[in-house]
Amino acid sequence: MLPPQSRPLPYAERLDERPLASIKLLVVHCTELPDLAQARKYGEEVHYPASGTGNSGHYYIDRDGHTECWVPPNRIAHHVAGMNDHSVGVELVNRGRWPDWFHSAHQVPTEAYPPPQIDALVALIEWLRTQCLELRQIAGHEDLDRRQLVSADDPEIRIPRKIDPGPLFPWEQLLARVDLHRLSPVDVTPATQG
Repeated sequence: MLPPQSRPLPYAERLDERPLASIKLLVVHCTELPDLAQARKYGEEVHYPASGTGNSGHYYIDRDGHTECWVPPNRIAHHVAGMNDHSVGVELVNRGRWPDWFHSAHQVPTEAYPPPQIDALVALIEWLRTQCLELRQIAGHEDLDRRQLVSADDPEIRIPRKIDPGPLFPWEQLLARVDLHRLSPVDVTPATQG
C-alpha cells in the first residue's frame, strides 16, 4: 500500500510531536456522522482554545475504502482519553448512533462496515506496521473509554459515552487478517482511561 492521501487538519502542526517508536496501540473508531465531509467539519473545530487544536483521529477511511491522513502519526491527536500519547486513531465513516448519540433508544448502531472499508483498514494496518515498528495492539474506542453519561431523554438512564466501533464491527474477521493483539476492557486500568 502507498501512504494514505495526506490532508492535514489546519491545526495538525500545533499538536505535540512524538517518535514513531512510541506508538504501540491502534484504536478503531467510527465517526458517528453521516459522511466524510461532516467528519472533516467536526475535525477542523477547535475544542482546546489554549492550543488551538481539536478532536480527531489520525486516519479516516470512507465506506468505499478511500483513506486519508488528517494528523501525521508523529503527532499526538486527541482521539481517546488517557491513551493518546502512545496510540494512533483510525476513524471509519459510519453513522453509529447519529444523530441521536445520547438518546437511550438509539444505542444500537444499524450500519454495517462494508468489505472495501475493512480491506482498506487491513491495508492501512499493514502499512503502519512498516512505519511504527512497536505497533502490536489494537482496541476499539469502546474498549478504552468505559465512562457512562446520563441519557439525553431520561436522567434516570445512564448510557455509554463511547460505543464505537460497535457490535457490527467484524473483529473476528479483522483479527484473522492482522498480526495485532486486541486489548479488552480488563487489560485497561482505570488510571489509563483518563
